Amino acid sequence: MVELEIRSQKFIVKFFPEIMIKGTKAKRQMIDQLFANLKKILGKISQEIEYKKFFDKIEIVCSIEVVVEVRQKLLETSGVEVVLEAIQIDNMTTIDEIKVVVNEKMAKEIQNKSFVVRAKRTGQQGFKSVEIEQTVGGYMLANNPSSRVDLKNADVTINIELIHKQLNIITNRYHGLSGFPIGTQGDILSLMSGGFDSTVASYLTMKRGIKTHFIFFNLGGIAHEIGVKQVALYLWNRFGSSHRITFTSVPFEDVVTEIFNSTSPSYMGVTLKRLMLMASERIANNLGIDALLTGESVAQVSSQTLRNLALIDQVTNKLVLRPLSTMNKPQIIDIANEIGTRKFAESMPEYCGVISKNPITHGSFDRMEKEAKKFNYEVLDKAVENSTQIYVDEIVEDVNQIGQVEIVNDISSGNYTVIDIRQNDECIKTCCETLKIPFYKLKSQFEKLPQDREYLFYCDKGILSQLHAQYLIDSKGYKNIRVYRP
Repeated sequence: MVELEIRSQKFIVKFFPEIMIKGTKAKRQMIDQLFANLKKILGKISQEIEYKKFFDKIEIVCSIEVVVEVRQKLLETSGVEVVLEAIQIDNMTTIDEIKVVVNEKMAKEIQNKSFVVRAKRTGQQGFKSVEIEQTVGGYMLANNPSSRVDLKNADVTINIELIHKQLNIITNRYHGLSGFPIGTQGDILSLMSGGFDSTVASYLTMKRGIKTHFIFFNLGGIAHEIGVKQVALYLWNRFGSSHRITFTSVPFEDVVTEIFNSTSPSYMGVTLKRLMLMASERIANNLGIDALLTGESVAQVSSQTLRNLALIDQVTNKLVLRPLSTMNKPQIIDIANEIGTRKFAESMPEYCGVISKNPITHGSFDRMEKEAKKFNYEVLDKAVENSTQIYVDEIVEDVNQIGQVEIVNDISSGNYTVIDIRQNDECIKTCCETLKIPFYKLKSQFEKLPQDREYLFYCDKGILSQLHAQYLIDSKGYKNIRVYRP
């Protein structure tokens, strides 16, 4: 028993409650989808993981070496409500055996504390759950004199499950992501800018079980595109890697130019959003997607009043979801902080291609129709035609190809300073001078460094380093920045 505990860890996955209240067919489909998702996600960690599916839970057993990675992935998979960690002991047939082994495993948890034992039982045994609770509790109380029983307000609750002859002692309980399994709620195309709003909106649809694809409208600048691809990859890796999704990039510089040439200044912002929805609808049609997603929040900016949103939605027959519509900015930032996209959003290069002068907040339908007729839609047709599309899991290779910053692999012959820009505290060790400046501090700290040296930016996969090197070169004109990829 001790050997099993050291070598392996058992997880018990409980489903999102809304799954359990569905009809039999829908519930079976969702459980099967979650089971398939978990096998695909965890299979990337280890091929030795064991899985068992039941009508109300999934059991997973992995080696102790991958426990941390497996636990994290379980907690980031939609459809999972609760993750329990358990010690599994087989061939338990009597209460006397159970009381001894539970005390052996859990006595240290109740020293100088109050406790209560809660038991669930499945199968044909000669005793009831309440008898297990009373016998185990009494035995532990007798063998741990510093502890006491408290049935209502215990410091420690010892949860045990007896399934036929298998005993599970629950050691930890974690709240999961909730939501439905990805793959059960269809597909959506998210208009992604890489800022707070679009990343949080995308996370919320992924959490709800919607397969979320991305579309980006490039208003100018390779650094911005790299940055948005980086965030898309981050969200997919963390919350949606059970399914392949697409990233579409649409060149919108000429569209912006045409807006300036044809549209009245006060209607420019609304016009830009309308054109983005029109382009998104065409891309969605090609992908067989029925709905679009934006990060718009009512009245956050002039184009997001109810009237203007109605003007924007006029141009598409697609369903447009806006999960942030009633949220305020602090709420959105809190979610971004929780899911890890805040630092990316704060350091994202932005290109404000269209800023309306005296923007309308309550646009006219008749006036909007007149403004729309002035626009040369051949420009939009060309932008959609020239769009590029890749799978999100191909982003690392794609960024390496499109990145314009010179890459250095060998630093032995140069007088370089390597800057590790990763978010964590870890710093790469090299033969050169090495500095630690997290990417979100680069804007303020790089300009303070001596500019008579050659600097190499380093990160794990080369995306962050390409992005921030390109941004500093484009915006500040630095010529002494390259990317280090050992």
